[in-house]
Amino acid sequence: MKPEVKPPKKPLIFYYVIVLAIVLLINMLIVPYMGRDQTYELSYSAFLDALDKGYVKQAELTDSSITFVMEIGDSRVTCVTGRVEDPSLVTRMQQAGVEFKKNLPTQISPILEFLLTWIMPIVIFVVLGQFLMRQMSKNMGGGAMSFGKSNAKVYVAAQTGKTFADVAGEDEAKAALKEIVDFLHDPNKYKEIGARLPKGALLVGPPGTGKTLLAQAVAGEAGVPFFSISGSEFVEMFVGMGAARVRDLFKQAQEKAPCIVFIDEIDAIGKKRDAANGLGGNDEREQTLNQLLTEMDGFDGSKGVVILAATNRPESLDNALLRPGRFDRRVPVELPDLAGREAILRVHAKDVKMSDEVNFRAIALATSGTSGAELANIINEGALLAVKEGRNRVEQRDLEEAIETVLAGYQRKGAVISPEEKKIVSYHEIGHALVAARQKASAPVHKITIIPRTSGALGYTMQVDEDEHYLMTREELLNKITTLTAGRAAEELIFHQITSGAANDIEQATKLARTMVTRLGMSDDFGMTALSVVNNMYLGGDTSLACSEQTAARIDEAVMGIIRDAHAKATEILRGDMDKLHELAAFLLERETITGEEFMAILNSPALPAPKEEPEDASAAGDEE
Repeated sequence: MKPEVKPPKKPLIFYYVIVLAIVLLINMLIVPYMGRDQTYELSYSAFLDALDKGYVKQAELTDSSITFVMEIGDSRVTCVTGRVEDPSLVTRMQQAGVEFKKNLPTQISPILEFLLTWIMPIVIFVVLGQFLMRQMSKNMGGGAMSFGKSNAKVYVAAQTGKTFADVAGEDEAKAALKEIVDFLHDPNKYKEIGARLPKGALLVGPPGTGKTLLAQAVAGEAGVPFFSISGSEFVEMFVGMGAARVRDLFKQAQEKAPCIVFIDEIDAIGKKRDAANGLGGNDEREQTLNQLLTEMDGFDGSKGVVILAATNRPESLDNALLRPGRFDRRVPVELPDLAGREAILRVHAKDVKMSDEVNFRAIALATSGTSGAELANIINEGALLAVKEGRNRVEQRDLEEAIETVLAGYQRKGAVISPEEKKIVSYHEIGHALVAARQKASAPVHKITIIPRTSGALGYTMQVDEDEHYLMTREELLNKITTLTAGRAAEELIFHQITSGAANDIEQATKLARTMVTRLGMSDDFGMTALSVVNNMYLGGDTSLACSEQTAARIDEAVMGIIRDAHAKATEILRGDMDKLHELAAFLLERETITGEEFMAILNSPALPAPKEEPEDASAAGDEE
């Protein structure tokens, strides 16, 4: 049986011509008669008879016809008759009291009449059609008539003004990219020795670390044109558009060489290919990827065309895209370290009026694990807080409050919390701080507050290390888990109840204990065995188990054992320090927010007499921390 062959689709111009023909037909057959009253044709003798009877009231004479209006009773009709050579006609109409006139012949040339009747409607139709096509093209990202357009934005160095001086905290990435800048400045010294420039460099790292800024800085340092396009712009609704845009992009780049082409979020078109083509695979995306691979092989890198790309998911890219000869160099753009964070803060603060007493190193210490974009946001939030309080300079307290705003949300000053729940939150937070202070190898307490935040936290305890740490011992991790369980332990000791306030603590403690068992080899039961894999290293670091069901059950037991031991240790520490727990909780309840210095001063002072009665049991549950 022969397969059914579908007739080819008609091109768009076919329908365009049909609509044009219909418009012309309407113009020729219908338009001339639109707006006219119904006219009856009579003989000349009938006209004279009506004239003699007084029925004719108005008449228009031309060289070839007479159009007249008859009124018979209440009816009024318009008639027309042919003009006959009749010298007495004017006299007869005057005697009958007819209002008549003779129309002058229209002085219009046949050429002008042809232009107005035929050419003008066509021009109007074509202009209107082009306008509608442009609007459709904009709405569909280029449309069917712009397959070969890449939509790449071209920036010139003088317009962007970005240089390596604008990039802080990524010294290793800048050093790796400076070779590309040097080659674009002086390619001959590389050609003399036989070295060739890498065709492409892949910038990988978490969101907000400055990958796009680095690419713009490379173009700004080299002083060459900079093409910028997102990977998602290649693939749209029409099949084949992505491949055509890749061809057009490389054609433009070779015309403007030397230049830099930057493809942001390249994983949108560069994902690994599979065997599911036609059975759920994305054929259009694979065509675009194949065209990109072909173009990168085809162009001459010695002309100075450099391809830069950025992604948060390097593990999802096709291996053919990463081989030498395409993206030769992989440049990690990681989260900044302590010195990098301090440098980034200074870069973003140079255009903000800052107080001379601002300590950027202290802010950098308190923002471990943040990206450059988050640090820029902290500077901006600090400036907004200073304006809100009526000051013309940003002070240290503004930046500290900005850190809490970015990490925990804004203060819920209008939140109404019952005194009993406020007391629970106070003991909960002091439990965290007290256990942290009584353990060795634990970060010092920086701030304790029971002011609710928009993130849902009713309070929190902030710890800040005195220096940057890249490694954590087993003891440090266990101490951290013990500190996380201390809030629940304080609730149990004082109120003999547990609340929902420890939900976030439990989540963090469980995640940390599971990491110790499955990835860090810190379990006596499993030793140095990797039992999980990281799926998205730069996007949350989610993991999945890589073991049997029996082993997974043993992992759960080991994780619960770690948390159980940590909770018991926290309870023991708090039970031995009940006087300080009561004293500090009362102080926090009164002040709502205390600093680490105030906390340590009370902790190290002689203990006050313990209260005669413990607080009453609480049945209310606080919100999640």
